[in-house]
Amino acid sequence: MPYRIFLLLAVLLLLSACASRGPSTLPDPGSVPRGGRDGLPLDVPNDLARTPDAVPRVEPIRSGGPNKPYEVGGERFEPLLADMPYKEKGIASWYGKKFHGRQTASGETYNMYAMSAAHPRWPLPSYARVRNPANGREVIVRINDRGPFVRGRIIDLSYAAALKLNVHGGIAPVEIQRLTFDEIRSGNWRRGEPGLEPEPVLATPSAAPGEPPPTSTAELRGDEGDAAARLDEAIANDRTARAASKGLWVQIGAFRAFDGAVALKDQLLSRWADAAPLVTTYQDRGLHRVQVGPFNSNDAAQAAAARLRALIGVEPVMVRR
Repeated sequence: MPYRIFLLLAVLLLLSACASRGPSTLPDPGSVPRGGRDGLPLDVPNDLARTPDAVPRVEPIRSGGPNKPYEVGGERFEPLLADMPYKEKGIASWYGKKFHGRQTASGETYNMYAMSAAHPRWPLPSYARVRNPANGREVIVRINDRGPFVRGRIIDLSYAAALKLNVHGGIAPVEIQRLTFDEIRSGNWRRGEPGLEPEPVLATPSAAPGEPPPTSTAELRGDEGDAAARLDEAIANDRTARAASKGLWVQIGAFRAFDGAVALKDQLLSRWADAAPLVTTYQDRGLHRVQVGPFNSNDAAQAAAARLRALIGVEPVMVRR
């Protein structure tokens, strides 16, 4: 009898030791509880940093399905449906084994080792350029999921995308831009495309001597109501704006095809008809630019940028001409 008890204990100890090592490959998605801690599996491919970027292709945007309005945590999200070059700056995070193998919002299977991402409002599917301003690295990802839903974060990257950008250590600031169908068809999404000069961006223009410093974008975001009031006043005092006028303009999009510029202008006016006197399409360097202005002061232009960002979900830039 003692021998049998000893043998039974030995078998139990052996089984316990094997279980403590954990799986050598990615766990079955169903075995990871939804409320469990996210992270990496035990085995990560050695050459993951050489994963090719996603290759953009034109995929029609359909209403409904993954692009219909939805609610998360009591907050309602209205997905954007226009084929526009949405731009944002903010914090990126990444998601891993907790979601690996599960169904994304678009119905595809999430693969943390592929070049994909989640966005709360951009059309599904979409393709985006993601840039890490700290090191200049860029990747192209396919947006096929919804999220993140933590305030202040703008995109949830796959682990592979985060690794290539060197933001896999946690969260980090990034710049993202959706690729339009025109960019995809023409191939202008590729890095180093000649002939596309960068826009002059005056995010926080310097104040002229004797003038107070300009209002920061952070201050404006914290006071949307005041920004809207200042912009309404600017429109009332500046209804004679013309496309060729010099001054400070707020640009919300640039298109090679004129139809794209018209569609964006119509979208803005459908939500804010009173802005009609200030919205114009300005042709420059082969692009049709949709701009609002001109404004005589930085405060008025910053207020315009804040309200436009809230209305149509784009990241405006200020240009002086």
